[in-house]
Amino acid sequence: MNQESQRDKLKVISFDKEKNQIVEIEEKRDTFADVGGLEEVKKQIKIDFILPIQSPEIFQAFGKEIGGGLLFYGPPGCGKTFLARAVAGEINARFVHLDLQSILSKWSGEAEQNLHDFFEDARKRTPCVLFIDELDALGGNRQKMSAHHDRLLVNQLLIELDGSASNNEGIYVIGATNTPWYLDPALRRPGRFNSLIFLPPPQLEERKAILALKIKGKPQEEIQLDLIAAYTEHFSGADLDHLVKDAINFAIARSFETGEIQPLTNEDFMKAMEKRQATTLEWFATAKSYALFSDVNQEYKDVLNYIYKNNLK
Repeated sequence: MNQESQRDKLKVISFDKEKNQIVEIEEKRDTFADVGGLEEVKKQIKIDFILPIQSPEIFQAFGKEIGGGLLFYGPPGCGKTFLARAVAGEINARFVHLDLQSILSKWSGEAEQNLHDFFEDARKRTPCVLFIDELDALGGNRQKMSAHHDRLLVNQLLIELDGSASNNEGIYVIGATNTPWYLDPALRRPGRFNSLIFLPPPQLEERKAILALKIKGKPQEEIQLDLIAAYTEHFSGADLDHLVKDAINFAIARSFETGEIQPLTNEDFMKAMEKRQATTLEWFATAKSYALFSDVNQEYKDVLNYIYKNNLK
């Protein structure tokens, strides 16, 4: 493989349950150029995360502390994993996805050992972005835990993030959660997850681009993507995926009825939208309560800004 094509590949490390081992595969390398919209989010990530990695001397000259990870939060299905992969592509690092199911165990002490082993493996594969999805399931608030072994697992995560027993140089940690208010407060201390970044549902043009991508290559009449995108306000990327699948099912059903392939139509999407609504609305209702009544440091002000800007109740 030539050098140019190698730069287009992203090394992805995950746990293979069947082989019971860490495996490394090559996939398409995504960067911020592949992430539609989210310009302010990408700008914040560059300042808080990427530029300190690429030009540490500038930040050190101004006495700005370098280190710590990113924490993505927002409604389910809004592209947290894809954005984390794009960060790995931006800094030309491996992408290590920590699968929660490969860590948890019913045996006392085994989950902590599994977590340590995973970090040790990541330390051998630097530079890498270590992505922890559903961080609240791994690093929940210890004060609200009844089980002793759950608290021990959070303690182990804190130890691994600090790297007190090992060198974490070249490991760039990104966490993702739908419920940041359930995280243990210790995870938000300097050197751990410094930057809290809100990922909102896709905007109008982003929804249009997502829909266009998902129906590309499918038999179709002239689909009014502008209209469908306008009617799917607050839909997450996952919501849009389900909407397209529903519309396709209507076209498939007609194809069986007529005995020949029937194209996707605007009517298929209209029928699909009758049974779908944005799943993000329930999340915003919960997030608003925390932002209004429990957010002493105004960490969730971006959520309130989105709610007020879009007239959500």
